[in-house]
Amino acid sequence: MDPFKKQQIDAAKQAALAVLSHNAHGPYQGLPRTAGWGYPEPYTRDLMISILGMFASDNPQLIAVIRNVLETLAKNQTEHGHIPSLVHDKEDRGSSDTTPLFLFAVGIYRKATGKQDFLQHAVRKALAWMEYQSPSDRALVAQQPTSDWRDEQWVTGYGLYVNSIVYSSLRLLGQDERAERLLREIGQLTITGGRIPPHVREGLTIKNKPYYAFWSYKIYSSERFDLLGNSLAILSGIASPARARKMIAWIEAECIDMRKNGELAVDLPPNFFPFIQPEDADWLPRYEKFNMPGEYHNGGIWPFICGFYIAALVASKKFKLAEEKLSVLTELLKNSQNASLPFGFNEWFKAQKGKPMGQDWQTWSAALYLYAVKCVEERRTPFFDEIRINRAKSRPRR
Repeated sequence: MDPFKKQQIDAAKQAALAVLSHNAHGPYQGLPRTAGWGYPEPYTRDLMISILGMFASDNPQLIAVIRNVLETLAKNQTEHGHIPSLVHDKEDRGSSDTTPLFLFAVGIYRKATGKQDFLQHAVRKALAWMEYQSPSDRALVAQQPTSDWRDEQWVTGYGLYVNSIVYSSLRLLGQDERAERLLREIGQLTITGGRIPPHVREGLTIKNKPYYAFWSYKIYSSERFDLLGNSLAILSGIASPARARKMIAWIEAECIDMRKNGELAVDLPPNFFPFIQPEDADWLPRYEKFNMPGEYHNGGIWPFICGFYIAALVASKKFKLAEEKLSVLTELLKNSQNASLPFGFNEWFKAQKGKPMGQDWQTWSAALYLYAVKCVEERRTPFFDEIRINRAKSRPRR
């Protein structure tokens, strides 16, 4: 790597550690903040995702913080096994991704510490909860709109992101039989043509496209591209190595076209594209306030998701491309709402301008940057490597 770029990355790593240390204790029972100033609450999904960066930091204080978060979540788990949306508030419920993310984070904690029985009772309850999240009583889990991290965007039925987290958590926890069932169902094609043929079950694979559907349910589906879900599909081995390489080539080609068309100002992929336009059938009136094209969940550039994408590039052995994207992300993270910050680690950026639009010093922006750096520097993807190895031992898929 170019020495100047390496120097910039090292500076950003130190800044990311400073963000995580600053956010480690907030006003709610001393639990971590979600952002340095704007979000003092301990949001479960943000902190569960951030565990990857906490362990990448090799910082014992941060690892102790995440253990406290996991133990607090276990205490606030519902009778039926659901994990709340706020770590400290057992009554704040309804998220589709918090329970699978809890399982994912516990799996990582166990792998990293060797404590294989950590929170075993809570894990059993959470696994039972997930068994009941399939309306067809199969392996794919379903969700209500705006119930995952996209709290301003509709995902109906079987969403790729949530099912990718479920699959990853099952592998981490040694639930290989359940993981295999889920893998087979994700591999089923989405249904088109307005009718469900006898004995056909819908899945998340799209005919003649290298990526997976945004969501699918019965005869309905969305073929818009979800960067987070598909990056997780690559990292976890849901996507075969051949499919992953085709997907990455497709992503990069689409981004070149978006830059030519003025839809993208930065050499990093948006979280979601093509953007939903007001004239499209899946446009909702509320999007005019929160989700204009190229903004927020409708195509904003999210640093934490770019961190997952960079890790996915490493998993696919696209090492040079991963280094290039990491350098671009490092430069982007210098931008902030507060001009006095050397690194803003902002929440999200407007795709067409590369302008920071969210909160500065976002915990998961800093954490996934650290994880992406570790992946690039070591040319491996901690925790996901083992998941892919287990996937490779199973019967081959296209």
